[in-house]
Amino acid sequence: MAIPCQSMIRYGPVLLEVKPERTGEQPEMADATDKRVQRSKEAVLASTYALLSEAGIGGVSMDEVSRRSGVSKTTIYRHWPSRSALLLAACATMGSPPEVPDTGSLKGDLEALASDLAEQLRSARWPAILPSIIDAAERDPELATLHAGLHAALMTPFLTVAKRAQARGDAPASVTPAELTASVVGPLFYRRWFSKEPIGSDFVAGAVARALKTS
Repeated sequence: MAIPCQSMIRYGPVLLEVKPERTGEQPEMADATDKRVQRSKEAVLASTYALLSEAGIGGVSMDEVSRRSGVSKTTIYRHWPSRSALLLAACATMGSPPEVPDTGSLKGDLEALASDLAEQLRSARWPAILPSIIDAAERDPELATLHAGLHAALMTPFLTVAKRAQARGDAPASVTPAELTASVVGPLFYRRWFSKEPIGSDFVAGAVARALKTS
């Protein structure tokens, strides 16, 4: 997914470079200022993501981000006018979607994607954060938009291979790509967040086989 918050790493904070206009400032001074801004933003986003990983969205406050990052709240608010804006920035890249595989068969493509997702669910940091985002999205429209984006990033590769398979006649047209995707990822999500059972390779292969059989 994602999904994120780039390790992430593949999943973790993204650094946004801001270069405000300056009149009459020496290039060396401007460059030093830009680097200080970048370092401050990096520290704030990293601290925000660390807090998200430890305690979810409810554990993130501007005071604690300031304390942990060493960046004043005035500076933080200069770049992010609200807590929601900071959370959006820290989580916007929480999960970078995997490359869309092309094994030549729908079964092979789904197994590749499901195996990658299972590994992320086992070892990445974002699965511990996502439930708190889902919860907060019920009440915060900005975070609802963030959640929708993360969800889309995670599911798009599955939808892509399903649509491609239907186009070449490798999947029944009676089952939508969304239904097929849900049949594959649903069991993985259930084990990660509900039953807490292992998500091993045999279980992943079985989930794909059952999804294709019922389709």
